[in-house]
Amino acid sequence: MLNRTAENVARATPEPLARKVRGISDKGLAWLFISPTILLLLAINIFPLFWAIYLSFTNYRANRPNEVVKNLGFANYQRILGDQDIWIAMQTTAHFVFWTILLQTLIGFTLAWLIDRKFRGHAFWTTLILVPMMLSPAVVGNFWRFLYEPQIGLFSYVISFVSGIPPTSIQMLSNVSLAPWSIIIVDTWMWTPYVMLICLAGLRSIPEYIYEAAEVDRASNWRQFWSITLPMALPFIMLAVLFRGIENFKMFDMVNLLTGGGPGSTTEVASITLKRQAFESWRTGYSSAFAIILFVAVFGLANIYVKALNKVKQR
Repeated sequence: MLNRTAENVARATPEPLARKVRGISDKGLAWLFISPTILLLLAINIFPLFWAIYLSFTNYRANRPNEVVKNLGFANYQRILGDQDIWIAMQTTAHFVFWTILLQTLIGFTLAWLIDRKFRGHAFWTTLILVPMMLSPAVVGNFWRFLYEPQIGLFSYVISFVSGIPPTSIQMLSNVSLAPWSIIIVDTWMWTPYVMLICLAGLRSIPEYIYEAAEVDRASNWRQFWSITLPMALPFIMLAVLFRGIENFKMFDMVNLLTGGGPGSTTEVASITLKRQAFESWRTGYSSAFAIILFVAVFGLANIYVKALNKVKQR
């Protein structure tokens, strides 16, 4: 039936077009098939990047499209690098990135190591642990916002039961000291399973005969962990850190849903500042310059980190 369909298509193809198709090489045919995808990527990713670079050198405002656009040179970049509020937002972002990566890596690797023991019911627990990662950030944000409510939230009552503090005194989202940690807790809860999966793949890739040889040499479990498990799983751990670091540097949806950058500007990360400059102050050129600086920072740090990762893999 497939051959008959192919014959019908061949008969229906006009002769001039059929001659052209027969004359195309395999390489040309491959380019013919992938060219629509390349054009789509250029339209979605590359063009907006170059357009943002152009806007970053201008005074363009999206809410005033008919206004004369002036070339400001590097003035936007100079203002950003000299703006104290921008540096505070970058420090807040670095705080989030550090603590979320640290907690997610420690908890994720520990869970992966426990599940790799293949105890009874490990498949069920693996599926249960993966549930937070499958949820939409909007669902997670609203769910935890409800849990953090001091009057009716379960989180406040649990903390009150453990510490004896009245539930109404536990203001997770409106307290200057607690608000950053409330976001770190939610992000850790949601994305630790992702780190666990990558670490579990690393642990499962370690050959069993290495452990058997270590047992013959009478190496203790602690010695096997530090000499075999951790070094061989390290590239996978570093890969998880890279992925989560890039994503957490761009953190927006969770902060916007839980605190909106407040109280005050305590949780105002770089992405929140960028949104406010672009869509509240309508400083499109200024915000484009800030976006380019963030892109260069992430790209540069990721490039350095990948080089370090390659050196670890070559050991």
